[in-house]
Amino acid sequence: MLIGTAGHIDHGKTALVKALTGVDADRLPQEQARGITLDLGYAYTPLSDGSVLGFVDVPGHEKLIRNMLAGATAIDFVLLVIAADDGPMPQTREHLELLELLGRTRGTVALTKIDVVSAERLEAVRQEVKQLLADTGLSGSPIFSVSGRTGEGIEPLRIHLETMATLFHPRSATGRFRLAIDRCFSLTGVGTVVTGTAHAGAVNVGEMLTLSPLGVKARVRELHVQDRSAERGQAGERCALALKGDFDKQDIARGMWLVDPALALPLSRFQGEVRIPAGQKPVTHMQNVHVHLGSDDIVGRVALLDCKEINAGDTALVEILLERETLALHGDRFILRDAGAQRTVAGGRVLDIFPPTRHKRTPQRLALLNKLRDVDPAVALECLADQVEAGIDLNRFAMSWNLSEADAEMLWQRVGLRVIREGETTTGITPAAWTALRSKLLEALTAEHERAPDMIGVEVERLRRMTSSRLSRPVFQALSEELLANGAIVQTRSWLHLPEHRATVTADDRELFAELKPLLDASPYNPPRVRDVFRATGTPEHVVRQLFKRLARTGELYPVAHDHYFTARAVEELAEHVRQLNEQQGAARAAPFRDIIFPDGSGGRKVAIRILEFFDRIGYTRRVRDDHVLRHDSALQHWSAQ
Repeated sequence: MLIGTAGHIDHGKTALVKALTGVDADRLPQEQARGITLDLGYAYTPLSDGSVLGFVDVPGHEKLIRNMLAGATAIDFVLLVIAADDGPMPQTREHLELLELLGRTRGTVALTKIDVVSAERLEAVRQEVKQLLADTGLSGSPIFSVSGRTGEGIEPLRIHLETMATLFHPRSATGRFRLAIDRCFSLTGVGTVVTGTAHAGAVNVGEMLTLSPLGVKARVRELHVQDRSAERGQAGERCALALKGDFDKQDIARGMWLVDPALALPLSRFQGEVRIPAGQKPVTHMQNVHVHLGSDDIVGRVALLDCKEINAGDTALVEILLERETLALHGDRFILRDAGAQRTVAGGRVLDIFPPTRHKRTPQRLALLNKLRDVDPAVALECLADQVEAGIDLNRFAMSWNLSEADAEMLWQRVGLRVIREGETTTGITPAAWTALRSKLLEALTAEHERAPDMIGVEVERLRRMTSSRLSRPVFQALSEELLANGAIVQTRSWLHLPEHRATVTADDRELFAELKPLLDASPYNPPRVRDVFRATGTPEHVVRQLFKRLARTGELYPVAHDHYFTARAVEELAEHVRQLNEQQGAARAAPFRDIIFPDGSGGRKVAIRILEFFDRIGYTRRVRDDHVLRHDSALQHWSAQ
C-alpha cells in the first residue's frame, strides 16, 4: 500500500513520516536547510508479513501544488496531517478538495503537535476536523493524536496503518505496464534511473519499454521496488528502474511515461467528465487551464460538449485540448487548475482517448460518452457496437481500457461480438450488424445488375464501398467469403455477382472480337492500344473502343490504362507474377516485374508501372512508396478464373 501525506505547510508531515519510518523524506539540501518540503519525498518501512509500506510526502505550500499533485495521483491511502495548534488551514482544505476530486476516499487523520496544546484545544480541533470531513469521502476516518517530537501516539498510528495495509487489496497487475515518471537522475556505474509509481501491469528486469511521448525504447537493466532490489515490479508499487537506451538523462523529465510499447500512443486531446467543486467559479467554453494528469502539468483548454457553462457542484462532458502530447487511458483521473495555476477549477476522469474530429455533440455521441462513465467496459462496448455499422476496432478499444488479451477475449464473448482478425487488425461486429451488411451487399448487387445488365458484376473494391463507405477490407472479405461459401454470390475473376446473373455478348460482337483477339494474344502483357488495333485491322477506332468496353463489362477484358485493354487470362497471369514477387521479395517493384514479363525486352518500365498501378487501383495491391504490396485483406487474393 502506498500512503500519501496531505496538509498545510509546517503541520509536521515530514516529521511524522520520519517518526513512523525512521527516514527523513526531505532529500534536497535546501529542504533540510530551510526545514520546508519543496518536492516529493519517499520513505519505506517493512511490515511483519515481509511486504513494504511506502510513503509519499508532499509539499504543503500553496505555490507547490503541482508537485503535490504529481505524487497524489497514484497513492492508495491518505494520511491527512493537521497541526493541533493551528487546526485546519487553507492548504488543508485545498489538499482535501484535490484528494476528493482524485477519488481518494480511504484515509486517516493525524493531529500533530499535541504536546503544545491543552486537552480542551485538542478536543475542539478534533470536532472541527470531523465537521470538515463530514461531506467528503474521508468522512468517518479515524483521527489519531500524535507528537512527532515526543513520540506520543506514534505507535497506535503505526499499528493502524499496518493493519490497513494488511486489509488492502493490491491493484491488479493485469493489463500492460505503465508508470508515470516523477524523477530522473544518474548514478555512477548504473546510468540513467527513473522513478515513479506503476499505474498498471507489471515489468521485469530485461524487458523493453518505451519512454513516451519521447518515443524512445529503453531496456530495464536493474529494478528496485519499494526501496528493495527486485526482478519484478507491478501496479501500485514505487519503482526505480535503471534504463539503457539511445537517450540522455536530460531527455527525460517529470510527466513522461514509461510504458509497454503497445501503449505508447501520444495524444493531444481526449474527452472526459469533470466535476466543479462547491464554491468555485463556473467553467466556460474554451477556458484556459493547467491539466494535471499522471505526474505532468500541461497547459490546455476545456471545450464543453453538453452545456454552455459548468456551474459549481455540476458534472459535465468535456474535451481537453493540450498544448503538448502526453499519454492517458480510460479512467485516468486529472485535475484542472486555472491559467495562473492559483486555483483548482475542476477534477475529472478520462473517458475516450480516441475522440472524433467531427460530430462531437450529437445525441448519439453524448449517449456513448455517458455509457463510457460506467466502470464496466461491456456497457460502452455494447453501445458502441450498436452505433457502428461497419464494426469496431477492438484493438483500439482494448488499448483504451488497458485490457489484457485474456480479459479482452472474455469481453468480446460476453458482448456477443463476431470477431474478425486479419494481421494486426481485430474488428468486432454484432450479429444484427452482420445481417444488415449482408443484406446491403446483396441489395447493392441486385441494384447494379438492374442498372447494368450487360456487365458481368461489380469489382470487389467498388462493391465494398457500395455496401458501406466505412467497411474495412477484412470485414468485407469475411462477409464476401461467407456469401461465396453458401452460394449467395459468385466470383468470376475479379467480379462479384449474383448466381443467376449472366452478362451476354451479341453474335456480332463475338464475331468481331474473334478477328481482333489474336492481336491481343500475340503480345498479352503489352497488347496494342485501341488506336494500334485500328491501324492494324482498319476497324474504325470508335468501333474497337466500344467493343472493348462492352467486353470489359463482361469480364473478358480489363482496362489496365486508358484505351489499353488486356485479356482476362493475361491479367490473371500478371497477378500471379505479382503474388510470387511478394512471396520472394516482400513486394513487387517495377524493374523486377518488367524483367519477368518482358524477358526479351519487348516492353518497357512504363508499361510495367501501369500494370502495377492497375493492381493498386482495383485493390489487389497497395502502394508503399515504390513497392506494391499484396493486400491480404482483399478478396482478390484468391483470384482465379471461373
